[in-house]
Amino acid sequence: MAKVYKGKPTDKGPFYHGTKAQLQPGDLLVAGRHSHYESGFVMNHIYFTANINGAGLAASLAKGDGEERVYLIEPTGDFEHDPNVTDKKFPGNLTRSYRSTEPLKVLAEMTDWSKLSPQERQEWEERLAKNTGEIIN
Repeated sequence: MAKVYKGKPTDKGPFYHGTKAQLQPGDLLVAGRHSHYESGFVMNHIYFTANINGAGLAASLAKGDGEERVYLIEPTGDFEHDPNVTDKKFPGNLTRSYRSTEPLKVLAEMTDWSKLSPQERQEWEERLAKNTGEIIN
């Protein structure tokens, strides 16, 4: 079972990660890689959510031409609320978004999630293009 960061996140999951990378069960997702959203930005954390459609949104908005994928994952260590969407933008953690410096273990690829329509994707991309907020890394 996943460890809990300083006793704060009580969410038991299941947890998901959205990406355009093709992964296999047992693969580890690790921090220290380039951001899927901002060129040249190295992430100190790996991000995940307990909301399968939130992971789908992340997959849809990730840079690259790969297929949008959502994976069921298991945190291998401590994790915390994602401050980029928790308290900074929304009170509490309504998005059930988390981050960790420890790897996330891929358990399975999920197929039962809602994909964005082309119009919804365009609206999200426009919204993100206007965002001038700083990423808390």
